[in-house]
Amino acid sequence: MLLLEGVQEVTEDKCVAQVRVDGQAWYAQPDGAMPGWFGIELMAQTIAVFSGVRKREVGAAPRLGFLLGTQRLECSMAAFPAGALLEVSAQLCYLDESGLSAFTCEIHHLGKSVSKATLKTYEQP
Repeated sequence: MLLLEGVQEVTEDKCVAQVRVDGQAWYAQPDGAMPGWFGIELMAQTIAVFSGVRKREVGAAPRLGFLLGTQRLECSMAAFPAGALLEVSAQLCYLDESGLSAFTCEIHHLGKSVSKATLKTYEQP
């Protein structure tokens, strides 16, 4: 399932992507909104983009990654409204040779932070 619409920026320690909430998508609530808890998936997909771009830069193939856990999830919106343009950022906290990593992630809507979490991930060597 691909929810991201585009990538705005990828640096050596950060990725910023965007998502337009599709009111007709399979996840849509009766009013077309995306449940707020989907934010974790948006964050995880942004991390996957970050990893894929880093692999491509060194000529390596993408690797299978796993979301291990989420800490301190905060979401001020129960749902993201249909048609909303969301900006999702993932800032690298650490990445070690074993494939373990952590990212501080945030979702912005209309320039305001509406969701935050730290995601821990593992990428197969």
